[in-house]
Amino acid sequence: MINAIISLVYDWSMGVVMIGLFALVCIILIGVLVNFMTGKKKEEDPQDS
Repeated sequence: MINAIISLVYDWSMGVVMIGLFALVCIILIGVLVNFMTGKKKEEDPQDS
């Protein structure tokens, strides 16, 4: 078990894949955040107030 973890840490290709996945997730989360911040607010219905 420990040997497998050590081999993953020292394997450059696996590290590059993990960094790529992390970057992809960060980009997606930033995109969602920007979308929420710049999204149009729904107009309030007169019936709700």
